[in-house]
Amino acid sequence: MAVIHDTLRAAPEQVWALVTDLGRWDWRSDLSRIEPTEGGFIEYTKGGYPTAFTITEFDPPRRYAFSMENGNLTGRWAGRFSPHPSGGTSVEFTEEIFPKKALMKLAAGFYLKRQQKQYLMDLKRALGE
Repeated sequence: MAVIHDTLRAAPEQVWALVTDLGRWDWRSDLSRIEPTEGGFIEYTKGGYPTAFTITEFDPPRRYAFSMENGNLTGRWAGRFSPHPSGGTSVEFTEEIFPKKALMKLAAGFYLKRQQKQYLMDLKRALGE
């Protein structure tokens, strides 16, 4: 499991709107597209590899969570968004994956930390921070 925290200058409603807008995926440097589905969506990496997501919590603008699955792993992700006392938004992103292949278990922690760092960098860039 990996958890990342940060404070963004944007208001919680603005951060929420960007993170949950399935039609606006272009701020993500790791994706080629997102397809909405019944109850979720499918993300495609730049290489075309799909991961299916099922939304499990949608509590605007506080909490967004989903389960995920592809040929290599299953897992879950949760985002918490709250007003920061000095303005802006405190975010907490928690991700846990369960690799389907033994070899992937060795790299899972590194993979999660790298993914979360990139996601946060992309989010900040999209918000103009």
